[in-house]
Amino acid sequence: MTVSEEEAKLERFLEWLQVNGAELRGCNIKYSDSQKGFGIFASTQASDDVLLIVPLGLAITPMRVLQDPLLGPECQKMFQEGEVDDRFLMILFLTLERLRINSTWKPYLDMLPSRFGNPLWFSDDEILELKGTNLYHATELQKKKLMSLYHEKVEALVKKLLLLDGDSESEVSFEHFLWANSVFWSRALNIPLPHSFVFPQSQEDDPSTSHTPETDLVNSNGEKDIQAQVPSATSAGPGDTVWVEGLVPGIDFCNHDLKPVATWEVDGTGLVSRVPFSMYLLSVAQPCIPDKEVSISYGNKGNEELLYLYGFVIENNPDDYLMVHYPVEAIPSIPFSDSKGQLLEAQKAQLRCLLPKSVLNHGFFPQTTSKIRESDEKERVRSCNFSWSGKRKMPSYMKKLVFPEDLMTGLRTIAMQEEEIYKVSAMLEESRDQTGNLLKLRSGWPYGKHAGILELCSYLWISLMQRC
Repeated sequence: MTVSEEEAKLERFLEWLQVNGAELRGCNIKYSDSQKGFGIFASTQASDDVLLIVPLGLAITPMRVLQDPLLGPECQKMFQEGEVDDRFLMILFLTLERLRINSTWKPYLDMLPSRFGNPLWFSDDEILELKGTNLYHATELQKKKLMSLYHEKVEALVKKLLLLDGDSESEVSFEHFLWANSVFWSRALNIPLPHSFVFPQSQEDDPSTSHTPETDLVNSNGEKDIQAQVPSATSAGPGDTVWVEGLVPGIDFCNHDLKPVATWEVDGTGLVSRVPFSMYLLSVAQPCIPDKEVSISYGNKGNEELLYLYGFVIENNPDDYLMVHYPVEAIPSIPFSDSKGQLLEAQKAQLRCLLPKSVLNHGFFPQTTSKIRESDEKERVRSCNFSWSGKRKMPSYMKKLVFPEDLMTGLRTIAMQEEEIYKVSAMLEESRDQTGNLLKLRSGWPYGKHAGILELCSYLWISLMQRC
């Protein structure tokens, strides 16, 4: 695509945003590079550090899809029958809207990449390079699942809806559905919305609640299309929040960085952005340098996760994680597999764990507290404050073991010799009567009988494993 075509596409999108109530107060959207595509860049320092505001009525959410005059009735039917989930509704919506010639969303959809860098788009030779990794297996399973979903629920429905829309020229393909899936997973946000925004019908039952007029999605030519009910800002009470996944055009052009300079927030009342029920981009860097890209954090994710979701990796990623696991499919081939399988099931064994690679810098065993340098400790507990999809909590076992206790217990069970299995079985039999007596004593504790059972079983199992 030529530079002039890119510029014309961007101009139509910016006009579309403005017509639909978005405000670029301290930033511009422009082309970044071939790897990132479009991004958000600071223009001037905003007086209140609010760089971009997008009304939530412009977001693509499950509510938006169910209200769509063309797709909504079909989706409501599938949704009520439990055949689909919220994510599928939005992916189906993106698939259809990309093919509709007169889609009101066209200025936005034209701005999105036509191809993605995640493994679902890899060639056969590229996929083989992932063989032996968790990503290879996950990609193969996901592609089969998407292919089945496309043929069972998407292909015929989209063809039918295009004909109803008066479009007999567009042809849907699996690649269109794959594109929509990648758009959703690479750009969706988990948005904290006021309950009244998600369930506006609750207002209709309350005559004391005021309403605002319906807002219409408008294309760049000023033509109205899809309607969405937007409740008044006074209807949301404190803590009255529903988390909903969705795409927010404009905000979703923020690219990822390990040192983000911005974060996004939802403004239900308009006190911050002066636009009720909006999402705004807030600068957290002082000052925000003009013409410098405005980045946010997608979360402290490892390279496997970044590649799978977004199609890129970070060199020397400090948040890289290593999946350590014992393959379940290998258990039938080990000696005494039936007995060990029963023991693993009894203890609800965890045979995998996700470890930050940084904890393995000193081998498989943690340093003693007295030897941990201050810089290493800060690196160990590092986490992003501003996250695209939430902050990952550091595992509780990090200060005790490199490998968690429940993983080690499962591995000890797998490694048992014949005499050890008989020994554990005998000890369990011997402990059965003692367990019953102890439970009678513990059943009267304040936290209840069942909590006591779980705690006692866990204690007995660890004790038995230590004695072996």
